[in-house]
Amino acid sequence: MLEIKDLQVKIKDGEKILEGINLSLDRSKVVVIMGPNGSGKSTLVNAIMGNWKYDITKGSILLDGEDITTLPAYEKAKRGIFASFQTPPEIPGVRYVSFLPMALQKIHPEDKSTIIRLRKEMVGIFKAVGLSEDFISRHINVGFSGGEKKRAEIAQLLFLKPRYALLDEVDSGLDIDALKNISKAITNMREAGTGFLIITHFPRILHHVLPDEVLILKGGKIVERGDRNLASLIEEKGYEVVG
Repeated sequence: MLEIKDLQVKIKDGEKILEGINLSLDRSKVVVIMGPNGSGKSTLVNAIMGNWKYDITKGSILLDGEDITTLPAYEKAKRGIFASFQTPPEIPGVRYVSFLPMALQKIHPEDKSTIIRLRKEMVGIFKAVGLSEDFISRHINVGFSGGEKKRAEIAQLLFLKPRYALLDEVDSGLDIDALKNISKAITNMREAGTGFLIITHFPRILHHVLPDEVLILKGGKIVERGDRNLASLIEEKGYEVVG
C-alpha cells in the first residue's frame, strides 16, 4: 500500500499549498483526484515523488510501511513508483531505446531479458499507444506534440510495469481514440497489479476507467470523498457544489 498521512507541503521558501492530505492506494486500485485549477493536484504528485522545489513540512509517505518521505526521486522510482507529469519535459541526448532497458533493470533486477527481446517489446508497446517504431530511437519527448508526449508517457508506464503510477492529467490534449487506448492500457495494468492515482481536471477518462474512489481537492485540502457518482456530479454542476 502507498499511504499519504497528514501531508503538508509548501513551495520552497514560499507559501503553503497542501494542508493535511490523507489518502491510501492499494495495488490494482484506482484513486482519482479532481479539483479546480490551483487546488494543489500537481503539487501532490511532485511532493510524493520528491521534487526539490517543494518542502514537506509535516506528514509522511509510506510504501508498504516503509517511510520514504525524504528519499530522492530516483530511489522512489526504483521502488516502483512511476510519475507521468502534466507537461512531460524534453530530454535531449537520451533515447528511449537505451534509457528504458536501463530503467527496467533498476526497477526489476530479476528481469534477465535480452536487448533484442526488450527492443521488440518496446516496438510493440509504442505501436499499441499509437506511436510508430521509429519513436523508440528518438530523444525523449524532443520535438513531440502534446499528444505524442502523453502517449510516450503511457508507453514508458507499460514497459516499466511499476507497482504504483501517479498520472497527472494524462488525459489532457488527447483525441478520443488516444484516450481509449490509454484507458485500455490503464485497465490492463490495473488487472496486472498496478495501483493508480489519477489526477484530472475533467472526468473524461472516468467514462473509460472505473475508479475505486474519487477525492475532491480544493484549497489544498480534500473536501469530499466518494465514488464515480461524485465525479458525475462535478461534471454536471461544477466544483461549487462541494467544500
